[in-house]
Amino acid sequence: QVQLVESGGGWVQAGGSLRLSCAASGGTFSSHAMGWFRQAPGKEREFVAAISWSGGSTYYADSVKGRFTISRDNTKNTVYLQMNSLKPEDTAVYYCNAGPTVSIVRSGFGSWGQGTQVTVSS
Repeated sequence: QVQLVESGGGWVQAGGSLRLSCAASGGTFSSHAMGWFRQAPGKEREFVAAISWSGGSTYYADSVKGRFTISRDNTKNTVYLQMNSLKPEDTAVYYCNAGPTVSIVRSGFGSWGQGTQVTVSS
């Protein structure tokens, strides 16, 4: 089973940018679809973005389309989430997810990392 470690979270002012990373180990990274979710205080965890094993297909929640970009580097076993034009409502703990297919990742049934906090101030 793949293990995931997220990094890159922090504090940023509204309109700023952050890049999250998720490093995978213990499995065949290049055969896994990957995704990002987030959970704000008092809210359920929600889907943010997903990417196929090849990187050829990407999927986004409507709330982040045009602002966030998911990408992966299979040579580094790492998936990224570039977040631009951040808004206070993007404040949440961001989690990485890995699974055999994009459908499984989007459903949240894959493996989880421990999360990284993103705080956007107005």
